[in-house]
Amino acid sequence: MKKRYVLGMGLMLLVGSHVHAQNEVIEKIIKEETENSQLKQIGHELMDGIGPRLVGSPQMKKAHDWAVEKYKGWGIEARNEQWGEWRGWERGITHIDMVAPWTKSLSGQQLAWSPASPKGGAQGEVVVLPDLADSVAFAKWLPSVKGKYVMISAPQVTGRPDYNWEEFATPESFEKMKEERTESNNAWNERLQKTGKGRRELPMALEDAGALGIITSYWSQGFGANKIFSASTKKVPTVDLSLEDYGLLFRLAESGEKPMISINAQSKENGMVPTFNTIAEIKGSEKPEEYVVLSAHFDSWDGGTGATDNGTGTIMMMEVMRVLKEVYPNPKRTILVGHWGSEEQGLNGSRAFVEDHPEMMPKIQAVFNQDNGTGRIANVSGQGFVHSYEYLGRWMNKVPREITKDIQTNFPGNPGGGGSDYASFVAAGVPAFSLGSLNWSYFNYTWHTNLDTYDKIVFDDVQNNVIMAAIMVYMASEEDDMVSREVRIPTGRNGEPTEWPAMRSPTRKGGVE
Repeated sequence: MKKRYVLGMGLMLLVGSHVHAQNEVIEKIIKEETENSQLKQIGHELMDGIGPRLVGSPQMKKAHDWAVEKYKGWGIEARNEQWGEWRGWERGITHIDMVAPWTKSLSGQQLAWSPASPKGGAQGEVVVLPDLADSVAFAKWLPSVKGKYVMISAPQVTGRPDYNWEEFATPESFEKMKEERTESNNAWNERLQKTGKGRRELPMALEDAGALGIITSYWSQGFGANKIFSASTKKVPTVDLSLEDYGLLFRLAESGEKPMISINAQSKENGMVPTFNTIAEIKGSEKPEEYVVLSAHFDSWDGGTGATDNGTGTIMMMEVMRVLKEVYPNPKRTILVGHWGSEEQGLNGSRAFVEDHPEMMPKIQAVFNQDNGTGRIANVSGQGFVHSYEYLGRWMNKVPREITKDIQTNFPGNPGGGGSDYASFVAAGVPAFSLGSLNWSYFNYTWHTNLDTYDKIVFDDVQNNVIMAAIMVYMASEEDDMVSREVRIPTGRNGEPTEWPAMRSPTRKGGVE
């Protein structure tokens, strides 16, 4: 009886010392990030110094090399892993000016992978895609676009976001506007359908007929915000104009004023270039062949500088690694961070990593991914892993309550089949979790827009996220055993079982037909 009592006391002392050591590391994590955060400097170097990170662009490669050197400067092993190649393209200047019926510099830019204007630019009349009877009438009209710029986007009924109408308009006026907008959009979609061309085919048909360029406007439903994606043209530039300037040209053209513009959109084709993931590791001291993974895509669209998509996820994960190297330099398991390339074109970098490292997948304890804006972490799903509540709950319980108190959880949840890079790992049966953040008007104002810039980062929120992720990574690394991988097969809307998301291969040669 006495021996059993002594043994029990020893076990209590051992557990107590372990808890004390845990709390000490957690306190150091909080202190380091609170008193010595490098987020603003890292964000400035990435967003302002390097800029947008379109896959295949020189800035993308520059960012990969910068990250490797940054990690090495913190004493962290890092490398670039090539996983494929992409059409290389380099953005140049975009100057768009209306020269008649009066003079005005217009707000806009060429779309990604747009062909260049002739050297020095080209001037021409602006015409609107007319409302023709059918594809036969369109074919007859098509030769008339030679030497002209063609507008192919719907005009907006209003340049005010709905929240502005809700605040100031009468209910009757707001409803009237929405009805007019619906009618206008439906009419424009019918106009496009009558051409007999799809949305990607239409610009190519116009350039083949001799158009000088294509003018679009993809309004993001927020003041000053336009989404900037890729061009379909192969020979002439495609530019996106602000809602305001697009509407101006559209109304002038529709009323017979024959507006004239000059576009000088320069870009450079660089052939096929290699594409990479940047990988950094803090080697484990006890179980170096087991991993805890931090995950964030590195690439962006290039209308802005990719600050909230996914610059904030990127600098968050870099800062987590820096903090852990400082206060937890000898983790039990290897802590690995993946900065994935070409997420925007289909999770290509992370899918390639999963496909290229099958031996690692059974040895990954957990993956933590962040990719939806600058806000505080607001939701976590168990992604269909049956016991995720047990271990995620324990790890999150170590995070300061002021950080986790408003987080919504969903356990076991359903597996994500796409959306961001965690899904590449979930498909391989790896417990991978998305750290979803508060909105901060993400989808209207920064997601893939010209306004996704450094000034939109809310550093207090990102700092909270660093503390939370660093603590959870530390807890996952210190876990005695590998966590359960038991999954619940999701059910469909009819209540019937569906299938676990399938692994998909990446596009390893992109940007080409």
